[in-house]
Amino acid sequence: MSGRVLITAGASGVGRAMAEAFDDAGAQVWVADVDPKALSNCPDHWRRSEVNVVDESAVSVLFGEIEAEWGGLDTLCANAGIAGPTALVEDVALEEWRLCLAVNLEGAFLCAKYASPLMKRQGSGALVITSSTAGQYGYPNRAPYAAAKWGMIGLAKTLAMELGPHGVRCNAICPGAVEGPRMEGVLHREAQAKGMTRDQVYAGYASGTSMGRFVEGRDIANMAVFLASDAARLVSGQVIAVDGHTVNPDPKV
Repeated sequence: MSGRVLITAGASGVGRAMAEAFDDAGAQVWVADVDPKALSNCPDHWRRSEVNVVDESAVSVLFGEIEAEWGGLDTLCANAGIAGPTALVEDVALEEWRLCLAVNLEGAFLCAKYASPLMKRQGSGALVITSSTAGQYGYPNRAPYAAAKWGMIGLAKTLAMELGPHGVRCNAICPGAVEGPRMEGVLHREAQAKGMTRDQVYAGYASGTSMGRFVEGRDIANMAVFLASDAARLVSGQVIAVDGHTVNPDPKV
């Protein structure tokens, strides 16, 4: 595929997998990330920007640079997010709540806010928002994260309505538990909160899917490339789980 793609949190994890998949598909790749070390490890032919998606001025500058250098944008992967705390709701500090919603939900909103005019002007484009199965079912001990991810689904559906008349599509991907460092942190925190071992919590998450396993970054990346492609030209306003089929979001192990 040809095209100009921006991926937030694109220097590592799921975002890095997305960037590699779009690169392999022939797209021009621009990654934005808060981690300068991870950015420095990206391929030289990727455009790279150190940006915190909760900083509106920084996001505005980023999209100004994209417009100046590329003249527009074909795909936005609003992928930046944090796991937030693992605790009962009465034990969640307000600052932790606000930070989790800011990075996940407000970050997606700000990127969509500045991407939308570029795409409307050219009469085409695709927004891909990384939500979560937590945004479909909710999870105990993860109130800030689940709330943020539910909000991102509402944002995606609203954007599809607003932008559809301009030829711009928006969809949300809902990953299940994804192998990687961020999920490892969740597993260890949840194990501590529940008085379980890390392996017991891992088994619980896996047993909640009919396929009995975690997903990988490449699984999410492949869906993002499809949603950005002409093969999905009439797919918009959809919430697509890539999770091995969640059958029980809160298995008791």
